[in-house]
Amino acid sequence: MDTNSLKAAVLGAGIIGLDLVEKIQASPHLDCRLVAGRDPRTLGLRRAADLGCATSAGGVTALVGAGPFDVVFDASSAAAHTAHWAALSNAAPLLIDLTPSSVGIPVVPAVNGAEAVGHGHLNLISCGGQASIPLLHAITRDVTATYIEVVTTVASPTVGRSTRLNLDEYIATTQNAIRTFTGAEHAKVLVNISPAIPRPPFRVAMTVQAPGLEPARVHAALRDAEQQAQAWCTPGYKITSCHVDGEQATVAAEVTAPGGRLPGHAGNLHIINAAAILLAEQRATGKAR
Repeated sequence: MDTNSLKAAVLGAGIIGLDLVEKIQASPHLDCRLVAGRDPRTLGLRRAADLGCATSAGGVTALVGAGPFDVVFDASSAAAHTAHWAALSNAAPLLIDLTPSSVGIPVVPAVNGAEAVGHGHLNLISCGGQASIPLLHAITRDVTATYIEVVTTVASPTVGRSTRLNLDEYIATTQNAIRTFTGAEHAKVLVNISPAIPRPPFRVAMTVQAPGLEPARVHAALRDAEQQAQAWCTPGYKITSCHVDGEQATVAAEVTAPGGRLPGHAGNLHIINAAAILLAEQRATGKAR
Protein backbone atom coordinates (compact mmCIF):
# COMPACT_ATOMS: atom_id res chain seq x y z
CA MET A 1 0.00 0.00 0.00
CA ASP A 2 1.11 3.55 -0.77
CA THR A 3 2.71 5.18 2.27
CA ASN A 4 0.61 8.25 1.48
CA SER A 5 -2.65 6.28 1.39
CA LEU A 6 -5.71 7.99 2.80
CA LYS A 7 -7.29 6.78 6.02
CA ALA A 8 -10.85 5.90 5.00
CA ALA A 9 -14.08 5.16 6.84
CA VAL A 10 -17.41 3.87 5.52
CA LEU A 11 -20.67 4.98 7.09
CA GLY A 12 -23.33 2.40 6.30
CA ALA A 13 -23.04 -1.37 6.17
CA GLY A 14 -25.61 -2.25 3.54
CA ILE A 15 -25.06 -3.58 0.02
CA ILE A 16 -23.29 -0.41 -1.15
CA GLY A 17 -21.16 -0.09 1.98
CA LEU A 18 -19.84 -3.64 1.82
CA ASP A 19 -18.86 -3.31 -1.84
CA LEU A 20 -17.12 -0.04 -0.97
CA VAL A 21 -15.07 -1.88 1.65
CA GLU A 22 -13.87 -4.38 -0.93
CA LYS A 23 -13.01 -1.64 -3.42
CA ILE A 24 -11.12 0.32 -0.75
CA GLN A 25 -9.13 -2.79 0.17
CA ALA A 26 -8.24 -3.29 -3.49
CA SER A 27 -6.93 0.27 -3.82
CA PRO A 28 -3.24 1.00 -3.21
CA HIS A 29 -4.16 4.56 -2.22
CA LEU A 30 -6.84 3.91 0.42
CA ASP A 31 -6.76 2.24 3.82
CA CYS A 32 -10.07 1.16 5.37
CA ARG A 33 -9.89 2.02 9.07
CA LEU A 34 -13.55 1.71 10.12
CA VAL A 35 -16.98 0.58 8.92
CA ALA A 36 -19.79 2.08 11.01
CA GLY A 37 -23.42 0.99 11.03
CA ARG A 38 -26.29 1.34 13.46
CA ASP A 39 -27.36 -2.26 14.09
CA PRO A 40 -24.89 -4.81 15.51
CA ARG A 41 -26.95 -7.56 13.84
CA THR A 42 -26.29 -6.13 10.37
CA LEU A 43 -24.88 -8.78 8.06
CA GLY A 44 -22.70 -6.14 6.40
CA LEU A 45 -20.87 -5.38 9.66
CA ARG A 46 -20.14 -9.07 10.18
CA ARG A 47 -18.87 -9.43 6.64
CA ALA A 48 -16.75 -6.29 6.94
CA ALA A 49 -15.21 -7.74 10.09
CA ASP A 50 -14.54 -10.98 8.22
CA LEU A 51 -12.68 -8.90 5.64
CA GLY A 52 -10.41 -7.60 8.40
CA CYS A 53 -11.96 -4.16 8.95
CA ALA A 54 -12.64 -2.56 12.30
CA THR A 55 -16.39 -2.17 12.74
CA SER A 56 -18.82 -0.35 15.01
CA ALA A 57 -22.58 -0.30 15.47
CA GLY A 58 -22.36 3.22 16.93
CA GLY A 59 -23.09 5.00 13.65
CA VAL A 60 -21.74 8.48 12.97
CA THR A 61 -21.02 9.08 16.66
CA ALA A 62 -18.59 6.17 16.75
CA LEU A 63 -17.00 7.34 13.53
CA VAL A 64 -16.43 10.85 14.87
CA GLY A 65 -14.92 9.41 18.04
CA ALA A 66 -12.55 7.17 16.10
CA GLY A 67 -11.35 9.91 13.71
CA PRO A 68 -9.91 11.88 12.21
CA PHE A 69 -10.01 10.24 8.80
CA ASP A 70 -8.84 11.55 5.44
CA VAL A 71 -12.02 10.51 3.66
CA VAL A 72 -15.44 9.31 4.76
CA PHE A 73 -17.84 7.56 2.40
CA ASP A 74 -21.47 8.04 3.42
CA ALA A 75 -23.46 5.05 2.16
CA SER A 76 -26.39 5.49 4.54
CA SER A 77 -29.51 7.41 3.50
CA ALA A 78 -30.45 10.80 2.11
CA ALA A 79 -32.50 11.58 5.20
CA ALA A 80 -29.52 11.01 7.48
CA HIS A 81 -26.85 12.65 5.38
CA THR A 82 -27.38 16.28 6.39
CA ALA A 83 -26.89 15.37 10.05
CA HIS A 84 -23.87 13.25 9.14
CA TRP A 85 -22.34 16.17 7.25
CA ALA A 86 -22.71 18.43 10.29
CA ALA A 87 -21.24 15.81 12.60
CA LEU A 88 -18.31 15.04 10.32
CA SER A 89 -17.29 18.63 9.57
CA ASN A 90 -14.14 18.28 11.69
CA ALA A 91 -13.67 14.53 11.32
CA ALA A 92 -12.59 14.37 7.66
CA PRO A 93 -11.48 16.88 5.00
CA LEU A 94 -13.27 14.87 2.29
CA LEU A 95 -16.84 13.55 2.57
CA ILE A 96 -18.12 11.56 -0.39
CA ASP A 97 -21.88 11.21 -0.32
CA LEU A 98 -23.35 8.18 -2.10
CA THR A 99 -26.91 9.07 -1.08
CA PRO A 100 -29.27 11.20 -3.21
CA SER A 101 -29.24 14.01 -0.64
CA SER A 102 -28.46 16.89 -3.05
CA VAL A 103 -26.35 18.51 -0.31
CA GLY A 104 -22.78 18.43 -1.63
CA ILE A 105 -21.22 19.38 -4.98
CA PRO A 106 -22.79 17.07 -7.62
CA VAL A 107 -20.06 15.10 -9.35
CA VAL A 108 -19.88 12.85 -12.40
CA PRO A 109 -16.17 11.96 -12.76
CA ALA A 110 -16.08 11.93 -16.56
CA VAL A 111 -17.80 15.32 -16.74
CA ASN A 112 -16.63 17.50 -13.84
CA GLY A 113 -14.39 15.27 -11.74
CA ALA A 114 -11.27 17.36 -12.36
CA GLU A 115 -12.96 20.52 -11.12
CA ALA A 116 -14.81 18.94 -8.21
CA VAL A 117 -12.04 16.85 -6.66
CA GLY A 118 -10.68 19.84 -4.73
CA HIS A 119 -13.95 20.34 -2.83
CA GLY A 120 -14.55 18.75 0.55
CA HIS A 121 -18.15 17.60 0.15
CA LEU A 122 -19.02 15.64 -2.97
CA ASN A 123 -22.40 14.17 -3.93
CA LEU A 124 -22.54 11.31 -6.42
CA ILE A 125 -26.20 11.93 -7.32
CA SER A 126 -27.38 8.37 -8.01
CA CYS A 127 -26.41 5.26 -9.92
CA GLY A 128 -28.77 6.32 -12.71
CA GLY A 129 -27.14 9.73 -12.81
CA GLN A 130 -23.65 8.24 -13.03
CA ALA A 131 -24.70 6.00 -15.92
CA SER A 132 -26.76 8.49 -17.92
CA ILE A 133 -25.23 11.93 -17.43
CA PRO A 134 -21.93 11.28 -19.29
CA LEU A 135 -23.96 10.38 -22.38
CA LEU A 136 -26.54 13.13 -21.97
CA HIS A 137 -23.79 15.71 -21.46
CA ALA A 138 -22.11 14.53 -24.66
CA ILE A 139 -25.32 14.77 -26.69
CA THR A 140 -26.23 18.25 -25.43
CA ARG A 141 -22.79 19.83 -25.64
CA ASP A 142 -23.69 21.68 -28.84
CA VAL A 143 -27.50 21.73 -28.66
CA THR A 144 -30.11 22.84 -26.14
CA ALA A 145 -32.44 20.09 -24.99
CA THR A 146 -36.06 20.94 -24.40
CA TYR A 147 -36.82 17.61 -22.72
CA ILE A 148 -34.84 14.65 -21.39
CA GLU A 149 -36.29 11.43 -20.04
CA VAL A 150 -34.32 8.67 -18.34
CA VAL A 151 -35.77 5.28 -17.45
CA THR A 152 -33.58 3.25 -15.11
CA THR A 153 -34.01 -0.52 -14.75
CA VAL A 154 -32.37 -2.31 -11.81
CA ALA A 155 -32.60 -5.87 -10.54
CA SER A 156 -34.59 -6.03 -7.31
CA PRO A 157 -31.91 -7.77 -5.17
CA THR A 158 -29.48 -4.90 -5.82
CA VAL A 159 -31.80 -2.31 -4.27
CA GLY A 160 -31.46 -2.19 -0.50
CA ARG A 161 -33.90 -0.85 2.06
CA SER A 162 -32.33 2.62 2.26
CA THR A 163 -32.45 3.03 -1.51
CA ARG A 164 -36.10 2.00 -1.62
CA LEU A 165 -36.91 4.53 1.10
CA ASN A 166 -35.00 7.17 -0.88
CA LEU A 167 -36.76 6.73 -4.23
CA ASP A 168 -38.38 10.17 -4.15
CA GLU A 169 -35.00 11.77 -3.37
CA TYR A 170 -33.35 9.58 -6.01
CA ILE A 171 -35.74 10.85 -8.68
CA ALA A 172 -35.58 14.51 -7.64
CA THR A 173 -31.78 14.59 -7.27
CA THR A 174 -31.21 12.83 -10.59
CA GLN A 175 -33.62 15.13 -12.42
CA ASN A 176 -31.93 18.21 -10.97
CA ALA A 177 -28.48 16.91 -11.89
CA ILE A 178 -29.56 16.16 -15.45
CA ARG A 179 -30.81 19.73 -15.84
CA THR A 180 -27.59 21.09 -14.29
CA PHE A 181 -25.21 19.09 -16.49
CA THR A 182 -27.16 19.40 -19.76
CA GLY A 183 -29.01 22.71 -19.52
CA ALA A 184 -32.24 20.91 -20.39
CA GLU A 185 -35.44 22.82 -19.75
CA HIS A 186 -37.30 19.76 -18.48
CA ALA A 187 -36.10 16.37 -17.21
CA LYS A 188 -38.03 13.33 -16.05
CA VAL A 189 -36.64 10.23 -14.34
CA LEU A 190 -38.46 6.92 -13.96
CA VAL A 191 -37.26 3.89 -12.00
CA ASN A 192 -38.10 0.25 -12.67
CA ILE A 193 -37.08 -2.14 -9.88
CA SER A 194 -37.44 -5.46 -11.64
CA PRO A 195 -38.01 -8.79 -9.85
CA ALA A 196 -37.54 -10.67 -13.14
CA ILE A 197 -35.48 -13.87 -13.31
CA PRO A 198 -32.98 -14.11 -14.87
CA ARG A 199 -31.93 -10.81 -13.33
CA PRO A 200 -31.88 -7.93 -15.82
CA PRO A 201 -28.69 -5.93 -16.24
CA PHE A 202 -28.53 -2.37 -14.93
CA ARG A 203 -29.85 -0.27 -17.79
CA VAL A 204 -30.59 3.37 -18.55
CA ALA A 205 -32.84 4.25 -21.50
CA MET A 206 -32.68 7.92 -22.48
CA THR A 207 -34.77 10.15 -24.72
CA VAL A 208 -33.44 13.58 -25.67
CA GLN A 209 -35.52 16.13 -27.55
CA ALA A 210 -33.48 18.99 -28.98
CA PRO A 211 -33.49 21.03 -32.19
CA GLY A 212 -30.34 20.74 -34.25
CA LEU A 213 -29.44 17.10 -33.51
CA GLU A 214 -27.07 15.73 -36.13
CA PRO A 215 -26.84 11.90 -36.25
CA ALA A 216 -23.14 11.75 -37.12
CA ARG A 217 -22.18 14.17 -34.36
CA VAL A 218 -24.37 12.42 -31.79
CA HIS A 219 -22.88 9.01 -32.57
CA ALA A 220 -19.31 10.35 -32.43
CA ALA A 221 -19.92 12.17 -29.14
CA LEU A 222 -21.45 9.05 -27.60
CA ARG A 223 -18.53 6.86 -28.67
CA ASP A 224 -16.11 9.22 -26.94
CA ALA A 225 -18.26 9.36 -23.79
CA GLU A 226 -18.55 5.57 -23.71
CA GLN A 227 -14.78 5.15 -23.93
CA GLN A 228 -14.21 7.65 -21.12
CA ALA A 229 -16.72 5.87 -18.90
CA GLN A 230 -15.12 2.51 -19.64
CA ALA A 231 -11.73 3.92 -18.66
CA TRP A 232 -12.77 5.00 -15.16
CA CYS A 233 -15.67 2.65 -14.44
CA THR A 234 -15.59 -0.72 -16.12
CA PRO A 235 -15.31 -2.34 -19.55
CA GLY A 236 -18.86 -3.47 -18.76
CA TYR A 237 -20.21 0.01 -19.52
CA LYS A 238 -21.62 -0.06 -23.05
CA ILE A 239 -24.10 1.69 -25.28
CA THR A 240 -26.56 -0.90 -26.57
CA SER A 241 -28.62 1.26 -28.93
CA CYS A 242 -28.70 4.76 -30.40
CA HIS A 243 -31.18 6.26 -32.84
CA VAL A 244 -31.55 9.86 -34.00
CA ASP A 245 -34.74 10.87 -35.76
CA GLY A 246 -35.21 14.55 -36.42
CA GLU A 247 -35.18 16.40 -33.12
CA GLN A 248 -35.19 13.25 -30.96
CA ALA A 249 -32.39 10.90 -29.91
CA THR A 250 -33.04 7.63 -28.07
CA VAL A 251 -30.09 5.94 -26.40
CA ALA A 252 -29.75 2.93 -24.12
CA ALA A 253 -26.73 1.86 -22.08
CA GLU A 254 -25.98 -1.03 -19.75
CA VAL A 255 -23.46 -1.45 -16.95
CA THR A 256 -22.21 -4.87 -15.90
CA ALA A 257 -20.33 -5.38 -12.64
CA PRO A 258 -16.87 -6.86 -13.21
CA GLY A 259 -17.24 -9.83 -10.86
CA GLY A 260 -16.12 -10.65 -7.34
CA ARG A 261 -18.77 -10.38 -4.65
CA LEU A 262 -21.10 -8.39 -6.91
CA PRO A 263 -23.07 -10.34 -9.53
CA GLY A 264 -22.95 -9.05 -13.08
CA HIS A 265 -26.43 -7.53 -12.88
CA ALA A 266 -25.35 -5.24 -10.00
CA GLY A 267 -23.87 -2.63 -12.31
CA ASN A 268 -25.84 0.05 -10.47
CA LEU A 269 -23.86 -0.60 -7.29
CA HIS A 270 -20.56 -0.88 -9.12
CA ILE A 271 -20.79 2.36 -11.08
CA ILE A 272 -21.51 4.67 -8.14
CA ASN A 273 -18.92 2.96 -5.92
CA ALA A 274 -16.32 3.06 -8.69
CA ALA A 275 -16.94 6.79 -8.99
CA ALA A 276 -16.48 7.23 -5.23
CA ILE A 277 -13.22 5.29 -5.18
CA LEU A 278 -11.88 7.18 -8.20
CA LEU A 279 -12.50 10.55 -6.55
CA ALA A 280 -10.82 9.44 -3.32
CA GLU A 281 -7.83 8.09 -5.23
CA GLN A 282 -7.54 11.33 -7.17
CA ARG A 283 -7.42 13.20 -3.86
CA ALA A 284 -4.73 10.80 -2.64
CA THR A 285 -2.54 11.15 -5.73
CA GLY A 286 -3.33 14.76 -6.58
CA LYS A 287 -4.41 13.69 -10.04
CA ALA A 288 -7.64 13.76 -12.03
CA ARG A 289 -8.37 11.88 -15.17
